[in-house]
Amino acid sequence: MSRPVIVGLDGSPSSLAAAEWAACEAHLRRLPLKLLHALEDWTPSYGHATSVGATPSPQYWGERIPREVSQRLAERHPGLAITTEQVDGRPLPVLDAAAQEAEVLVLGSRGLGAVTGFLVGSVSQAVLAHAERPVVIVRPGTSQDSNDVSAPNGSQPPAGTYRPVVLGLDLSRPCDELLEYAFDAAAARRAPLRVVHGWNMPPAFTFDPALIAPEVRDGLAAGTATALGDALRPWRGKYPAVHVEEECSVGHAADHLVEASADASLMVVGRRIRRSAIGTHLGPVAHAVLHHSAAPVAVVPHP
Repeated sequence: MSRPVIVGLDGSPSSLAAAEWAACEAHLRRLPLKLLHALEDWTPSYGHATSVGATPSPQYWGERIPREVSQRLAERHPGLAITTEQVDGRPLPVLDAAAQEAEVLVLGSRGLGAVTGFLVGSVSQAVLAHAERPVVIVRPGTSQDSNDVSAPNGSQPPAGTYRPVVLGLDLSRPCDELLEYAFDAAAARRAPLRVVHGWNMPPAFTFDPALIAPEVRDGLAAGTATALGDALRPWRGKYPAVHVEEECSVGHAADHLVEASADASLMVVGRRIRRSAIGTHLGPVAHAVLHHSAAPVAVVPHP
C-alpha cells in the first residue's frame, strides 16, 4: 500500500498553502492525500469567526476546516484520493507520529495557537529534527511553481511547467536517500535538477588567498567538480530523462542555495539522523535555507 502525502492543517494561511502544495505533490506522484488536524488549544483568528453569538467550539472548526479544504482541493484536483483525520493531542506528537507513516509530511511555515512561529518555534524544530521521513515546509505565497498546473488523470505535466528542483549536496556524505528524493522530485515535475555544492579552500590557504597560485586554485576546483560528477553519475543513469545541472561554487553552501531558491520550484536539503535526545539536530545549512528560501523546502533525513 502506498504511503500518503500528509499535510498538517489548522486553518492558518500557511497550512492552507501547505495543503494546496501537498495536493499538487500527491497528484504528481500519484499518491493519496491525507489532511490531518490536531485538536488542542486552537482558537480561530481569521475570517471563519462568527460575529454574533457564542464562538464555535474547537471541535466545530476541527471538523469544518478539513471538510471545506478537502472539497476545495477535490475540485482543483479531480481524481485525487483525499481523506481527512482529526486527532486529539498536542501538535508535536501528532505530527511526529504522522511523519512516520507518510511518504512526505507537509507543514506550513507558520500556524495558529501552539504552532505559531513555525520555522523558529519548538514544534517545527522538533518535527524536523525527529522525523525519519521527508518533511516539506511551505510558506504562503509559494506553490509548486508560478505556472502551477495539475496534469489530468495523473499524467505527467508538460516539460517546462516547473522550474528547477535545487539540491544542496555535501560531497562528504552524498547519501542515497537525499539523491533519490531530489531525482524523483525532478522526474515527477519533468524539471531540471540543479545540484549545488559549496566548498572552501583548505584552511592553509584562507589566511591570504592571494598566495594561492592559479594552477593550485584551478586544480582544487577541477577536483571538486570531478567528485561531484562521480557522485551523480549513477543517478544520471537511473534517471536518464532528468536534465542535471552541476554547480560547484566557492563559499558557504547556504548562501548559494538561498540565492538559487529564487528560481526553484523546490529546495532539497539533507539532515543526518541522530537519535540523541539533546539538541535540534538541524545543521546550519538546513537551518539557514529553511529561514530564507524563496521556495518550499524539503528536508530529507538520512543516516
